Amino acid sequence: MSNQQDDNLERKVSDAKQGAHNTLSRDLSGKSAVEVAKTRSPKDMALWGIALAALIAATLVNYKLPGIWQPANDLVTRIGIIAALIILAIICLALTNQGRSFKVLLKDASIELRRVTWPSKNETIQYTWQSLLVIGIVAIIVWLLDNLFTWLVGIFIG
Repeated sequence: MSNQQDDNLERKVSDAKQGAHNTLSRDLSGKSAVEVAKTRSPKDMALWGIALAALIAATLVNYKLPGIWQPANDLVTRIGIIAALIILAIICLALTNQGRSFKVLLKDASIELRRVTWPSKNETIQYTWQSLLVIGIVAIIVWLLDNLFTWLVGIFIG
């Protein structure tokens, strides 16, 4: 890579770290993402409870709700209710300290993926053929050993 690309990448990394630090420092300043994820607060516990209740309700909507509420006999209505409950659970989980730490983890992972050196098309084809060749050789060896052991067991058993 050229120096300009290195500088650009380093700037993006520092911007992402600063953004992650700003995101996490809103409520819990001075703590790392791991410390934030380990933090338990009454708000987090309530949000986890709401998310769990929403997911349980989403699993029961299809079976229990049509017997209780007449409009739920329509399939589209049930799908809409299930989708709304799942979205509610995801929003509740995203608002927890663990959800914020997960967002920081995803940002860091995307930065790391940009740093990966991917193989070229020719390298990929070459590695694929090498892998297939080795798999074929191992398969033949296993087949030969299977036949040998079958023959030996046949001799001893009768």
